[in-house]
Amino acid sequence: MIDQLAERVNGDDHLVWLGRFLDVDFMIGVGDTPYHVRIERGRVAEVVEGPQLMRPWTFAIRAGTEAWAKFWAPVPEPGYHDIFAMAKAGEATVEGDLHALMANLRYFKEVLAAPRQAAGEPATIDDPGGAPEPIIGRYMTVDVLGRACRVYWEEAGAGIPLVCLHTAGADGQQFRHLMCDDAVTGRYRVIAFDMPWHGKSLPPVGYQREEYRLTTELYAETIGAVCRALELDRPVIMGCSMGGRIVLHLARTWPDEFRAVIGLEGSDHQQPWYDTEWLHRPDVHGGEVSAALVSGLVAPTSPDAARWETLWGYLASGPGIFKGDLYFYRADSDYRGQMADIDTDKCPVFLLTGAYDFSCTPDDTARTAADISGAEVTIMDNLGHFPMSENPALFRQYILPVLDKIEAMT
Repeated sequence: MIDQLAERVNGDDHLVWLGRFLDVDFMIGVGDTPYHVRIERGRVAEVVEGPQLMRPWTFAIRAGTEAWAKFWAPVPEPGYHDIFAMAKAGEATVEGDLHALMANLRYFKEVLAAPRQAAGEPATIDDPGGAPEPIIGRYMTVDVLGRACRVYWEEAGAGIPLVCLHTAGADGQQFRHLMCDDAVTGRYRVIAFDMPWHGKSLPPVGYQREEYRLTTELYAETIGAVCRALELDRPVIMGCSMGGRIVLHLARTWPDEFRAVIGLEGSDHQQPWYDTEWLHRPDVHGGEVSAALVSGLVAPTSPDAARWETLWGYLASGPGIFKGDLYFYRADSDYRGQMADIDTDKCPVFLLTGAYDFSCTPDDTARTAADISGAEVTIMDNLGHFPMSENPALFRQYILPVLDKIEAMT
């Protein structure tokens, strides 16, 4: 596949444009064979099979022959669809001076994937045209741990309150398809709010003199403040990623406050797979690197339009916000050993995780659920870390039965 690299990359004008400021030599290791690749202003100027005596390289990406074959399949299987997925699983290594790689991560991910044979044009998002959507957006100011926070929220529908928590570094737009689904809004009042510092919600006064860090306490109190301000009666809380983590804490500590919790890509802990320092530094574009990193968490089977809509939330994120959210996700929310305290008779727990998610893996979710008596687990085929936004049509097939069950409990 390496012999196709130059042709595939140089024949893609947009990919060349992405790398237009880049000149670098790097190495791709395929089994025991190194390939030296020279990039000049975004074009593959040379691919030389090695080893080459005293030929320098800036960084190297190595994997076994079988692993690369799986990576270059038209539709890679889970675990082999992204370089970082393979690295986390021990199937690949990334080494050397990583600045050029991380500063141009989207470019290099697309370069490495270029030898894949196209599997056909993915389906687009099925968005109705013409009539206004039923979503209404408003603002309110709530007190969170003594600080005034101007929060933006959107809602649609009527019935059982369903509060949706977005992923780290993103905003409530991720749930827009759910709020336009009559099968949901005919019985649920769906509410999605932007956490302070995210989307249309402002950071509190004085933010410019501090480093944003989300903690379990701050996260839980923010959710509580919003629910109280909206006078919600025992809402259902559904969160994704970091939202899928915090709902476990809510079910454990405030079980009488909620009818049920739904954790999308949720677990009590997950192993890190990259250094968060790359997300907020002056010599790397934070939005670009954040979107490029999480791009591999989207299933390769998801519609292309939905993939890029999902990634837009990261491209548009404020400086340091994704990194600050990950303080909660990595440093202040290790809930291992606490899950057995959850009483699902008081607060039912539903966990749904995408098969292509290598951040919160299906194994992470299954391990967590094993400690929660009565928890229900669903592994979602052909979905990744952002099911509600990356493939809304497929996600509804998994979430509607869960909402049916919760409705039947009330």
